[in-house]
Amino acid sequence: MRRFTLIAIPYFWLLVLFLVPFVIVLKISLSDVALARPPYTPQLDLSLGWEGLRTFFSGLDFENFVFLTTDDLYWKAYVSSLKIALVSTLLTLMVGYPIAYGMARAPNEWRPTLLMLVILPFWTSFLIRVYSWMGILANEGTLNTVLLWLGVIDTPLQIMNTNTAVYIGIVYTYLPFMVLPIYSALEKMDESLIEAAEDLGCSKLAAFWLVTWPLSRNGIIAGCFLVFIPAIGEFVIPSLLGGSGTLMIGKVLFEEFFSNRDWPVASAVAVILLLILIIPIILFQRNEQKAREAEG
Repeated sequence: MRRFTLIAIPYFWLLVLFLVPFVIVLKISLSDVALARPPYTPQLDLSLGWEGLRTFFSGLDFENFVFLTTDDLYWKAYVSSLKIALVSTLLTLMVGYPIAYGMARAPNEWRPTLLMLVILPFWTSFLIRVYSWMGILANEGTLNTVLLWLGVIDTPLQIMNTNTAVYIGIVYTYLPFMVLPIYSALEKMDESLIEAAEDLGCSKLAAFWLVTWPLSRNGIIAGCFLVFIPAIGEFVIPSLLGGSGTLMIGKVLFEEFFSNRDWPVASAVAVILLLILIIPIILFQRNEQKAREAEG
């Protein structure tokens, strides 16, 4: 009974918060837009009995998914989202790995403080942090003001409403998700392995590439997945920092739901996005399972 209870709690959580909402979204994606509340048909009427069920299922079709293949906007949004997520993940790795490496090599008494500084941004609202970057990157913002004052530039840089601003926002926002797994992997590493590699003739760079990098691979993979998966569906950052010129599937999804009021098409977009994300999620779970088996 105890074993069943332990298993049942997480499965019930997934059922209520994932499977049921997904089934609802999938049903809406197979419906047709209508001037009604909610704005789609068919709707299940159990008072009609079997006739109501027959009418309900006969009204479902895959026209919305076919429509997504005929409009360039949607596949371009998916491709653009994948590109921005991949580039952002790579940039976050390039910034986050040195930070994690420095934290892991810092004296033991400094590590809790450094760890707190990495987690500290989570104490502030996500929306406020993105808005702060609007003030920094604007034409008359802090960055351009400082650069003009130093004489580095003659005219303000156009950073806002570009993909560059989106990359900056994503890297800043998701940096802790990259740093923490890599730090966890590096912190467990035995430093005597580096000393042994150097004693055998390896330079510091060769020892890093042959010893440190492979041993931190699980942390790198985990960090990349933790950044890539939410970044591909990001909405707030491209809306506030990217402007109308940045095309991401999260913005398209928002427009379909709240501006066009086309819930069936929006649901079809969401279903395809989830199917795309299933691949990295499965790979992430397999990597975590292999890491646990290796530790065990």
